[in-house]
Amino acid sequence: MDLLKRKIDQDLADWKKNPDRLPLIVKGARQIGKTESIRSFGRTHYKNIIEINFALQKQYKGIFDNGFEVDTIVKNISLINPNLEFVPGETLFFFDEIQDCINCATSLKAFRLDGRFDVICSGSMMGINYNEIESNSVGFKEDYEMYSMDFEEFLWAKGYCGEQIEDLYQHMLQIKPLSELEQTVFSDIFREYMVIGGMPAIVNTFVKNNHYGGTLKMQQQILLDYEEDITKYASGLDKTKILNVYRKIPVFLGRSNKKFCISKVERGARNREYVGVVDWLENAGMINVCYCMELPELPLKGNYDPDNYRVYCLYNGVKTLAFRRNL
Repeated sequence: MDLLKRKIDQDLADWKKNPDRLPLIVKGARQIGKTESIRSFGRTHYKNIIEINFALQKQYKGIFDNGFEVDTIVKNISLINPNLEFVPGETLFFFDEIQDCINCATSLKAFRLDGRFDVICSGSMMGINYNEIESNSVGFKEDYEMYSMDFEEFLWAKGYCGEQIEDLYQHMLQIKPLSELEQTVFSDIFREYMVIGGMPAIVNTFVKNNHYGGTLKMQQQILLDYEEDITKYASGLDKTKILNVYRKIPVFLGRSNKKFCISKVERGARNREYVGVVDWLENAGMINVCYCMELPELPLKGNYDPDNYRVYCLYNGVKTLAFRRNL
Protein backbone atom coordinates (compact mmCIF):
# COMPACT_ATOMS: atom_id res chain seq x y z
CA MET A 1 0.00 0.00 0.00
CA ASP A 2 1.28 3.45 -0.92
CA LEU A 3 1.88 5.62 2.13
CA LEU A 4 -0.61 8.46 2.27
CA LYS A 5 0.25 11.90 3.62
CA ARG A 6 -1.12 12.35 7.13
CA LYS A 7 -1.22 15.22 9.61
CA ILE A 8 0.58 13.12 12.18
CA ASP A 9 3.67 13.24 9.93
CA GLN A 10 4.29 16.89 10.81
CA ASP A 11 3.32 16.34 14.45
CA LEU A 12 5.93 13.58 14.79
CA ALA A 13 8.56 15.77 13.11
CA ASP A 14 7.78 18.58 15.58
CA TRP A 15 8.03 16.09 18.45
CA LYS A 16 11.48 15.05 17.23
CA LYS A 17 12.66 18.67 17.16
CA ASN A 18 11.73 19.21 20.80
CA PRO A 19 14.87 18.70 22.94
CA ASP A 20 12.68 17.93 25.95
CA ARG A 21 10.52 15.36 24.16
CA LEU A 22 8.91 12.64 26.24
CA PRO A 23 8.18 9.04 25.22
CA LEU A 24 5.09 9.20 23.03
CA ILE A 25 2.00 6.99 23.13
CA VAL A 26 -0.06 7.19 19.93
CA LYS A 27 -3.57 5.92 20.59
CA GLY A 28 -6.41 5.35 18.18
CA ALA A 29 -8.76 2.82 16.66
CA ARG A 30 -7.84 -0.11 14.46
CA GLN A 31 -6.49 0.45 10.95
CA ILE A 32 -6.31 4.25 11.00
CA GLY A 33 -2.66 4.23 9.95
CA LYS A 34 -0.78 4.46 13.26
CA THR A 35 1.82 1.81 12.52
CA GLU A 36 2.62 2.90 8.96
CA SER A 37 2.92 6.56 9.92
CA ILE A 38 5.26 5.87 12.85
CA ARG A 39 7.31 3.38 10.86
CA SER A 40 7.77 5.85 8.00
CA PHE A 41 8.74 8.60 10.44
CA GLY A 42 11.31 6.33 12.07
CA ARG A 43 12.91 5.38 8.78
CA THR A 44 13.41 9.01 7.74
CA HIS A 45 14.55 10.41 11.10
CA TYR A 46 16.64 7.67 12.73
CA LYS A 47 19.57 5.44 11.83
CA ASN A 48 18.07 2.46 13.66
CA ILE A 49 14.52 1.40 14.50
CA ILE A 50 13.83 -1.26 17.11
CA GLU A 51 10.26 -2.21 16.17
CA ILE A 52 8.42 -4.67 18.39
CA ASN A 53 4.81 -5.71 17.88
CA PHE A 54 3.58 -7.29 21.11
CA ALA A 55 0.55 -8.84 19.40
CA LEU A 56 2.59 -10.63 16.72
CA GLN A 57 5.92 -11.08 18.53
CA LYS A 58 4.77 -12.43 21.86
CA GLN A 59 8.26 -13.56 22.82
CA TYR A 60 9.15 -9.93 23.49
CA LYS A 61 6.62 -9.60 26.30
CA GLY A 62 9.24 -11.00 28.65
CA ILE A 63 11.79 -8.22 28.10
CA PHE A 64 10.45 -6.40 31.17
CA ASP A 65 10.44 -9.42 33.49
CA ASN A 66 13.80 -8.55 35.06
CA GLY A 67 12.93 -4.91 35.72
CA PHE A 68 12.52 -1.68 33.80
CA GLU A 69 16.10 -0.43 33.61
CA VAL A 70 16.94 0.43 30.02
CA ASP A 71 20.16 -1.63 30.02
CA THR A 72 18.20 -4.66 31.20
CA ILE A 73 15.54 -4.17 28.51
CA VAL A 74 18.20 -3.75 25.80
CA LYS A 75 20.00 -6.88 27.02
CA ASN A 76 16.78 -8.92 26.90
CA ILE A 77 15.92 -7.68 23.41
CA SER A 78 19.44 -8.59 22.26
CA LEU A 79 19.00 -12.11 23.62
CA ILE A 80 16.01 -12.58 21.32
CA ASN A 81 17.58 -10.82 18.32
CA PRO A 82 21.36 -10.34 18.56
CA ASN A 83 21.50 -8.60 15.17
CA LEU A 84 19.86 -5.38 16.37
CA GLU A 85 21.93 -2.24 16.90
CA PHE A 86 21.37 0.23 19.73
CA VAL A 87 23.06 3.53 18.89
CA PRO A 88 22.41 6.24 21.50
CA GLY A 89 20.81 9.34 19.99
CA GLU A 90 20.15 7.59 16.67
CA THR A 91 17.81 4.80 17.69
CA LEU A 92 14.01 4.79 17.97
CA PHE A 93 12.21 2.16 19.99
CA PHE A 94 8.80 1.58 18.41
CA PHE A 95 6.59 -0.56 20.63
CA ASP A 96 3.41 -1.46 18.73
CA GLU A 97 0.18 -2.94 20.13
CA ILE A 98 1.13 -2.05 23.70
CA GLN A 99 -2.33 -3.03 24.91
CA ASP A 100 -1.01 -6.60 24.71
CA CYS A 101 1.92 -5.81 27.03
CA ILE A 102 0.86 -3.55 29.88
CA ASN A 103 4.38 -3.49 31.37
CA CYS A 104 5.61 -1.50 28.37
CA ALA A 105 3.96 1.70 29.60
CA THR A 106 5.67 1.29 32.96
CA SER A 107 9.09 1.27 31.25
CA LEU A 108 8.62 4.72 29.73
CA LYS A 109 9.77 6.51 32.89
CA ALA A 110 13.05 4.60 32.77
CA PHE A 111 13.56 5.45 29.09
CA ARG A 112 12.90 9.12 29.78
CA LEU A 113 15.31 9.28 32.71
CA ASP A 114 17.96 7.34 30.78
CA GLY A 115 17.70 9.68 27.79
CA ARG A 116 19.73 7.68 25.28
CA PHE A 117 16.85 6.48 23.12
CA ASP A 118 13.59 7.90 21.81
CA VAL A 119 10.43 5.83 22.31
CA ILE A 120 7.10 5.81 20.49
CA CYS A 121 4.35 3.39 21.44
CA SER A 122 1.07 2.76 19.69
CA GLY A 123 -2.03 0.83 20.57
CA SER A 124 -5.77 0.58 20.40
CA MET A 125 -7.66 2.92 22.71
CA MET A 126 -10.03 0.05 23.30
CA GLY A 127 -7.27 -2.20 24.60
CA ILE A 128 -5.15 0.23 26.62
CA ASN A 129 -6.34 -0.12 30.22
CA TYR A 130 -4.23 1.99 32.53
CA ASN A 131 -5.91 0.46 35.58
CA GLU A 132 -3.87 -2.69 34.96
CA ILE A 133 -0.53 -0.90 34.65
CA GLU A 134 1.71 -1.06 37.70
CA SER A 135 3.02 2.45 37.12
CA ASN A 136 1.74 4.63 34.29
CA SER A 137 4.88 6.82 34.04
CA VAL A 138 2.83 9.92 34.87
CA GLY A 139 4.82 13.02 33.89
CA PHE A 140 7.26 10.97 31.83
CA LYS A 141 5.14 10.32 28.73
CA GLU A 142 3.00 12.19 26.23
CA ASP A 143 -0.30 10.92 24.85
CA TYR A 144 -1.31 11.57 21.25
CA GLU A 145 -4.73 10.61 19.94
CA MET A 146 -4.85 9.76 16.24
CA TYR A 147 -7.98 9.55 14.11
CA SER A 148 -8.91 8.26 10.69
CA MET A 149 -8.29 10.51 7.69
CA ASP A 150 -10.22 13.77 7.69
CA PHE A 151 -11.48 15.49 4.55
CA GLU A 152 -8.30 17.51 4.09
CA GLU A 153 -6.19 14.34 4.18
CA PHE A 154 -8.65 12.77 1.73
CA LEU A 155 -8.04 15.70 -0.62
CA TRP A 156 -4.29 15.13 -0.30
CA ALA A 157 -4.84 11.49 -1.26
CA LYS A 158 -6.82 12.64 -4.31
CA GLY A 159 -3.84 14.73 -5.40
CA TYR A 160 -4.93 18.23 -4.39
CA CYS A 161 -2.09 20.51 -3.34
CA GLY A 162 -1.84 22.78 -0.32
CA GLU A 163 -2.57 25.91 -2.35
CA GLN A 164 -5.88 24.53 -3.62
CA ILE A 165 -6.94 23.43 -0.14
CA GLU A 166 -5.89 26.76 1.36
CA ASP A 167 -8.05 28.52 -1.20
CA LEU A 168 -10.99 26.37 -0.08
CA TYR A 169 -10.27 27.32 3.55
CA GLN A 170 -10.21 31.02 2.67
CA HIS A 171 -13.61 30.76 1.01
CA MET A 172 -15.01 29.34 4.25
CA LEU A 173 -13.25 31.85 6.51
CA GLN A 174 -14.41 34.79 4.43
CA ILE A 175 -17.87 33.28 3.86
CA LYS A 176 -17.19 33.68 0.17
CA PRO A 177 -19.28 31.52 -2.21
CA LEU A 178 -17.47 28.93 -4.30
CA SER A 179 -17.70 29.13 -8.05
CA GLU A 180 -20.13 26.75 -9.70
CA LEU A 181 -17.25 24.54 -10.84
CA GLU A 182 -15.65 24.50 -7.37
CA GLN A 183 -18.98 23.69 -5.75
CA THR A 184 -19.61 20.80 -8.13
CA VAL A 185 -16.13 19.31 -7.84
CA PHE A 186 -15.75 19.53 -4.06
CA SER A 187 -19.32 18.39 -3.41
CA ASP A 188 -18.68 15.26 -5.47
CA ILE A 189 -15.43 14.59 -3.63
CA PHE A 190 -17.09 15.08 -0.25
CA ARG A 191 -19.77 12.56 -1.18
CA GLU A 192 -17.00 10.11 -2.08
CA TYR A 193 -15.41 10.74 1.31
CA MET A 194 -18.69 10.13 3.13
CA VAL A 195 -19.07 6.77 1.40
CA ILE A 196 -15.43 5.64 1.55
CA GLY A 197 -14.56 7.04 4.97
CA GLY A 198 -11.10 7.75 6.30
CA MET A 199 -9.47 4.35 6.75
CA PRO A 200 -6.16 4.63 4.81
CA ALA A 201 -6.21 1.18 3.21
CA ILE A 202 -9.72 1.76 1.83
CA VAL A 203 -8.90 5.29 0.68
CA ASN A 204 -5.76 4.02 -1.03
CA THR A 205 -7.71 1.30 -2.85
CA PHE A 206 -10.38 3.75 -3.97
CA VAL A 207 -7.91 6.38 -5.19
CA LYS A 208 -5.76 3.79 -6.96
CA ASN A 209 -8.66 2.06 -8.75
CA ASN A 210 -10.88 5.14 -9.12
CA HIS A 211 -13.99 3.11 -8.35
CA TYR A 212 -15.79 1.63 -5.34
CA GLY A 213 -15.11 -2.00 -6.23
CA GLY A 214 -13.83 -3.98 -3.24
CA THR A 215 -14.25 -1.17 -0.71
CA LEU A 216 -17.46 -2.52 0.82
CA LYS A 217 -15.79 -5.82 1.65
CA MET A 218 -12.92 -3.98 3.32
CA GLN A 219 -15.36 -1.89 5.36
CA GLN A 220 -17.25 -4.98 6.43
CA GLN A 221 -14.04 -6.56 7.70
CA ILE A 222 -13.15 -3.46 9.73
CA LEU A 223 -16.58 -3.49 11.36
CA LEU A 224 -16.13 -7.16 12.26
CA ASP A 225 -12.70 -6.35 13.70
CA TYR A 226 -14.18 -3.59 15.85
CA GLU A 227 -16.81 -5.93 17.23
CA GLU A 228 -14.16 -8.58 17.85
CA ASP A 229 -12.17 -6.03 19.87
CA ILE A 230 -15.24 -5.32 21.98
CA THR A 231 -15.56 -8.98 22.90
CA LYS A 232 -11.79 -9.18 23.51
CA TYR A 233 -11.19 -6.11 25.64
CA ALA A 234 -14.47 -5.34 27.41
CA SER A 235 -14.14 -6.36 31.02
CA GLY A 236 -16.47 -5.87 33.95
CA LEU A 237 -19.41 -5.27 31.61
CA ASP A 238 -21.75 -7.50 29.62
CA LYS A 239 -20.14 -7.70 26.17
CA THR A 240 -23.48 -8.53 24.56
CA LYS A 241 -24.96 -5.30 25.90
CA ILE A 242 -22.03 -3.29 24.52
CA LEU A 243 -22.53 -4.88 21.11
CA ASN A 244 -26.27 -4.23 21.30
CA VAL A 245 -25.70 -0.52 21.90
CA TYR A 246 -22.99 -0.25 19.23
CA ARG A 247 -25.10 -1.97 16.58
CA LYS A 248 -28.20 0.10 17.31
CA ILE A 249 -26.52 3.51 16.81
CA PRO A 250 -27.58 3.81 13.12
CA VAL A 251 -31.14 2.81 14.01
CA PHE A 252 -31.53 5.72 16.43
CA LEU A 253 -29.83 8.19 14.08
CA GLY A 254 -32.25 7.14 11.35
CA ARG A 255 -35.20 8.36 13.42
CA SER A 256 -36.55 11.88 13.26
CA ASN A 257 -35.33 13.05 16.69
CA LYS A 258 -32.17 10.83 16.67
CA LYS A 259 -32.41 10.51 20.47
CA PHE A 260 -30.60 7.53 21.94
CA CYS A 261 -32.78 5.55 24.34
CA ILE A 262 -31.56 2.48 26.21
CA SER A 263 -35.11 1.12 26.57
CA LYS A 264 -35.26 0.81 22.77
CA VAL A 265 -31.98 -1.09 22.41
CA GLU A 266 -33.73 -4.39 23.08
CA ARG A 267 -37.09 -5.50 24.37
CA GLY A 268 -37.34 -5.01 28.12
CA ALA A 269 -33.99 -3.19 28.39
CA ARG A 270 -33.59 -1.02 31.48
CA ASN A 271 -31.19 1.81 32.13
CA ARG A 272 -29.72 0.20 35.24
CA GLU A 273 -28.79 -2.87 33.21
CA TYR A 274 -26.77 -0.75 30.78
CA VAL A 275 -24.94 1.48 33.26
CA GLY A 276 -21.44 2.19 31.96
CA VAL A 277 -21.96 0.77 28.46
CA VAL A 278 -22.12 4.10 26.62
CA ASP A 279 -19.24 5.42 28.73
CA TRP A 280 -17.15 2.36 27.83
CA LEU A 281 -17.70 2.88 24.10
CA GLU A 282 -16.87 6.59 24.44
CA ASN A 283 -13.68 5.91 26.42
CA ALA A 284 -12.70 3.29 23.85
CA GLY A 285 -12.81 5.99 21.18
CA MET A 286 -15.59 4.35 19.19
CA ILE A 287 -18.39 6.90 19.64
CA ASN A 288 -19.12 10.56 20.23
CA VAL A 289 -21.88 11.46 22.69
CA CYS A 290 -23.71 14.74 22.05
CA TYR A 291 -25.93 16.04 24.86
CA CYS A 292 -28.94 18.29 24.41
CA MET A 293 -28.59 21.75 25.98
CA GLU A 294 -31.43 23.14 28.08
CA LEU A 295 -29.97 26.63 27.71
CA PRO A 296 -27.18 27.70 25.34
CA GLU A 297 -25.22 29.33 28.14
CA LEU A 298 -21.92 28.85 29.94
CA PRO A 299 -20.96 26.72 31.73
CA LEU A 300 -22.08 24.12 29.22
CA LYS A 301 -21.85 21.27 31.73
CA GLY A 302 -24.28 23.09 33.94
CA ASN A 303 -26.90 23.37 31.21
CA TYR A 304 -27.02 19.99 29.52
CA ASP A 305 -29.62 17.28 29.96
CA PRO A 306 -27.80 14.01 30.86
CA ASP A 307 -30.84 11.97 29.83
CA ASN A 308 -31.22 13.50 26.37
CA TYR A 309 -28.33 12.72 24.05
CA ARG A 310 -27.34 11.46 20.61
CA VAL A 311 -24.70 8.84 19.94
CA TYR A 312 -22.56 8.96 16.80
CA CYS A 313 -19.93 6.56 15.47
CA LEU A 314 -16.61 8.35 15.74
CA TYR A 315 -14.91 7.14 12.58
CA ASN A 316 -16.26 8.09 9.20
CA GLY A 317 -16.59 5.07 6.94
CA VAL A 318 -17.36 2.82 9.90
CA LYS A 319 -20.57 4.76 10.48
CA THR A 320 -21.27 4.68 6.74
CA LEU A 321 -21.01 0.91 6.73
CA ALA A 322 -23.07 0.65 9.90
CA PHE A 323 -25.87 2.49 8.16
CA ARG A 324 -25.55 0.25 5.12
CA ARG A 325 -25.85 -2.86 7.26
CA ASN A 326 -28.99 -1.58 8.98
CA LEU A 327 -30.82 -0.50 5.83
